[in-house]
Amino acid sequence: MQKLVAAAVEGKKVFDLVVEGDQAIEAAAASVYNKKTKTGTVAKGIAFPTCISVNNVVAHFAPLMSDPQSEQVLAKGDVVKIHLGAHIDGFAATSAETLIVGATEDDPATGRAADVVKAAWTAAEAAMRYLKVGEKNYSVTEIVDKFTTIWDCKPVENMLSCQYSQNVIDGKKNIILNPGEQQRRDVASVTFAEGEVWGIDILVVSSADGKSRAENSRSTIYQRVSDVNYQLKMKTSRAVFSEAQKKSGAFPFNIRCLDDEKKARMGLLEAVQHGLVREYPVQYTAPGTLVAAFHFTIALLANGPSLITQPPVWYKPEKVKTDKEVEDETLKELLERPLRESKKAKKAKKKAAAEEDEEE
Repeated sequence: MQKLVAAAVEGKKVFDLVVEGDQAIEAAAASVYNKKTKTGTVAKGIAFPTCISVNNVVAHFAPLMSDPQSEQVLAKGDVVKIHLGAHIDGFAATSAETLIVGATEDDPATGRAADVVKAAWTAAEAAMRYLKVGEKNYSVTEIVDKFTTIWDCKPVENMLSCQYSQNVIDGKKNIILNPGEQQRRDVASVTFAEGEVWGIDILVVSSADGKSRAENSRSTIYQRVSDVNYQLKMKTSRAVFSEAQKKSGAFPFNIRCLDDEKKARMGLLEAVQHGLVREYPVQYTAPGTLVAAFHFTIALLANGPSLITQPPVWYKPEKVKTDKEVEDETLKELLERPLRESKKAKKAKKKAAAEEDEEE
């Protein structure tokens, strides 16, 4: 992430950033856990291919060299979302953050770009503090909505965050942001439990409704659907599916990693039609709007949540200048609360409880 943030400057090609991100993950994974075990070598590599989504592109933008959009370059003031993930032995850590090209502490971003980035990060900080054992998933939905409203923004409609486990980044437990009526019925209320790991996706748009839609950009990211079995009929489909399985296993992949792009698109068509593989569509919000995203992987422990991924590399409050701030004292107190209870605080609580028992 640090390399990509540093490289995301005015004039840089989006395609080059996507390639450099995947190469960096693969190189880092190749340098660790190389000793053979009783069960063989440890699987490791990309858990989510690098995506660089700019301005009103919500997510999953990772063009191929053959795509006309591969020529897109970053411009000053662009709101750039970087999303990627890695895994070791099937245990994934995925991360995303947003930067504004050219903005610095001395020359901060202003206007709606500043608003949406500030809203997204502040909502992410609030969400972290609600991810604790015994809390409900819809509490996170509500607190994210409450914080984004401060900057006249809205969570992108129906975006899901999922529980993680080995070889799974789309578990059955979900958190949904800005749900429609049907989606609220579909996503069950669940309680967070100790030991769970979650990938939390906070996507916020500078519009009043949060709606997004697919446009003409071709999908390049796909994933095997683990609970669907189907015997592919076409020889090309079987070959492509087998190659994708060998290279990415249970995790999403960019078709750039396959040997023949043309055959890959043809072969994946049958697999997608029969639900064996899912595609990650490139979503857009309305023209003129801006989307910011922060994604983090977090473990729920007895004394509070623990971040597995690092905090944002680029974001600092001084880089975004906005007229709106958190004024509600309860919300301010939430943001000031530490993620995890310190040992000292825990001992003090136990001591106070013991003294109360003695008095009784």
